[in-house]
Amino acid sequence: MSDIVCVTASKLCSKDFFEQLDRIAKAKPKFIILREKDVSEEDYTALAEKAANICQDKTEMVLHFYWKSAINLGKDSIHLPLYIFRMLNDADKSHFRRIGVSCHSVEDAVEAQNLGASYITAGHIFATDCKKGLAPRGVGFLRDICISVDIPVYAIGGISPDNIDLVRECGVAGACVMSGFMRCEDPSEFISEFDRK
Repeated sequence: MSDIVCVTASKLCSKDFFEQLDRIAKAKPKFIILREKDVSEEDYTALAEKAANICQDKTEMVLHFYWKSAINLGKDSIHLPLYIFRMLNDADKSHFRRIGVSCHSVEDAVEAQNLGASYITAGHIFATDCKKGLAPRGVGFLRDICISVDIPVYAIGGISPDNIDLVRECGVAGACVMSGFMRCEDPSEFISEFDRK
């Protein structure tokens, strides 16, 4: 199985988002995080329901941010910013088999682990259009994160087939890719570019 995670951003998609999502799901990334952070909870819930049907039996889908919607939809995987994860109590967390948390420092990573995160994303590692004007944190940062926690770490931010070896050398469980998945013509071939490295 690939160690590459797809993070969605439908606004970056040059074709029909759901058709692209279907192609991505068939290509079997490690999992898909349905990020879509620019939509309301109501719109996200409707989108998530449709996306879950597309991904079903193909690859795992992790919902993002709207954890109450995930519970209402009967989904047991969620990815959260750390500030939201801090607010969940044990009863809230018990609904989820997998909880991912976005982290931007070693302190964040350790806190997320102590609060019960299943995995973390750490970034941004390289320069990326999604974080224009913000300096990347680099592979030294990523290495420090990986040695500070015992849970899986997924790198995010500017990851490509050209730099994936640098990322893997840090001890990550995998890497997250957004725009590459949203814009590629053939997701299977796109994943293969990473897996050939």
